[in-house]
Amino acid sequence: MTVHKTPSIKEKNRNLATILAFCLIPLSGFATDIYIPSLPTMAGEMGVSSIQVQLTLSIFLISYGISQLFVGGILDSFGRYKIGLYCLVVFAIASLVIANTHNIYIIYLMRIIHGLSVGAIVVAKRAYFVDLFSGEQLKHYLSLFSIIWSTGPIVAPFIGGYLQSVFGWESNFYFLAGFALVFALLEYLISGETLKHFTDFKFKKILNIYISMIKTTSFTLGIVMLGLAYCMIMVYNMTGPFIIEHHFQLSPIVAGYSSLVLGFAWMVGGFIGKATINRPFFKRLFINSIIQLTLVIVMIISVNFISNLYSLIFFAFIIHICAGYTFNNYFTFCLSTFPKNAGIASGLTGGFTYVIVSFLSYGIVNILPAKDERNLSFSYLIMIVLSVVIMLIILRIRRKNKILG
Repeated sequence: MTVHKTPSIKEKNRNLATILAFCLIPLSGFATDIYIPSLPTMAGEMGVSSIQVQLTLSIFLISYGISQLFVGGILDSFGRYKIGLYCLVVFAIASLVIANTHNIYIIYLMRIIHGLSVGAIVVAKRAYFVDLFSGEQLKHYLSLFSIIWSTGPIVAPFIGGYLQSVFGWESNFYFLAGFALVFALLEYLISGETLKHFTDFKFKKILNIYISMIKTTSFTLGIVMLGLAYCMIMVYNMTGPFIIEHHFQLSPIVAGYSSLVLGFAWMVGGFIGKATINRPFFKRLFINSIIQLTLVIVMIISVNFISNLYSLIFFAFIIHICAGYTFNNYFTFCLSTFPKNAGIASGLTGGFTYVIVSFLSYGIVNILPAKDERNLSFSYLIMIVLSVVIMLIILRIRRKNKILG
């Protein structure tokens, strides 16, 4: 089939376009984390339950994940630039609609549109780096992804806490709309198409590529580990503000600062992952899982003696460092496994990760509601035990492959 190509990115704009690409990587984090301090207020003002307003996060994650599953093939066939640009505008419009309604069902619909559009934007920007870079330079950039992504969870709740206190929860979505429109303009002026080899959009051919990737056991289990790692963050995001604002009787600003601190923990984990990237892969990831398991057991025991904001943040901080470490390592591995089909690999990785996160986090929150630190510690325990089980499966496969080899 004939594809009408958009003009390629100009060499003189390449550095600026790369900075723009990095700036858009945290968009998914901004779309979820900026209104986390506002969740209790939104529930109160709209007259809905905490579960109903938490569902806005899960709906975004599900649609974001599903979008990534399918958008990779489209991006590999029709290019990255125009699709990403249009989706920024769509995201801004959906944000404005949310800011001007108190109907939870309209918000659900707009969050679906948020998820679909952000999925296309983020996958396009991940593929941008695989299009333009290779070898050690590509490995370097990919290892920065989770670190740069963590700026969203660090900065967004901090901004959102103040916006909530001064202007109300609607201001969070006005901020998102403005953010998207500014970057859409910058993309239009500076960036361009980076895809050099357009793939024919043939469903059967694309489906075979998906099947081939999924059959690669190390790749698939890596995605499961990514989902479990990020699920720890999302469960806190869904429950933390209610624990802090209702159980501890503190303000949305405190909830925002707490999320900022834990976002920083995720970034620290990413930096440690990047610093140890050349160490034996399985050994360091298994040790990391054991540290998490030991820590959460101590957290569960300590709740019987002390439970306050400081104990909550202390344990969550270290657990989130370990989660960031896991995510950084497996994200780099998964995205670099299939360089010839970067869009599909990026979409499949992100898509399955967020589908896992959305269903698992919402399920855990329903079983263990946003009540107190004890419930949060048991939520962490479920996810960490699952991570250790997956690591043991990976170890068994490695040993089996060595024997067969």
